[in-house]
Amino acid sequence: MIKTIAILIVVVLAAVLGYAATKPDTFRVQRTISIKAAPEKIIAQIDNFHNWTAWSPYEKRDPAMKRSYSGADNGVGAVYAWDGSSDVGSGRMEITEASPSSKVAIKLDFFKPFEAHNTAEFTVEPQGDGNIVTWAMYGPSPFISKVMGLFFDMDHMIGKDFEAGLANLKAVAEK
Repeated sequence: MIKTIAILIVVVLAAVLGYAATKPDTFRVQRTISIKAAPEKIIAQIDNFHNWTAWSPYEKRDPAMKRSYSGADNGVGAVYAWDGSSDVGSGRMEITEASPSSKVAIKLDFFKPFEAHNTAEFTVEPQGDGNIVTWAMYGPSPFISKVMGLFFDMDHMIGKDFEAGLANLKAVAEK
């Protein structure tokens, strides 16, 4: 009986790991919102990390979080690092591309609770009397992430944060 249970466990584990191996090698999570504000006003909230305290959903999760800013004040070369509780972990962001009216790309490095290296991207596209603002994050999906993805829906988890952040950004930009 024990031998049968052990074989069954090995078969189930092999099936789970085999299925995880078939998952994509990259991931992308994105959300959009319409904001009625000048593109430059929207980008100004994004390409200056000091402004993120007003709209980023991650800023409110750990009031005691340690923050540091370096490099340029805004735009390419601006750097923001954080170290906080297990709710926010620790990491670093650096703006690698910035257009004053259409795009901000950020190199996003997480150190805790797990290491990951991704890209965050904000785009602003005129539409009607407003702008469609997209917040995306994408990067590699190593094997352990593929396995975790079988049990946790990253799009759902991070997507809710992006939706909240974009709603906050809309409120700030439309003032």
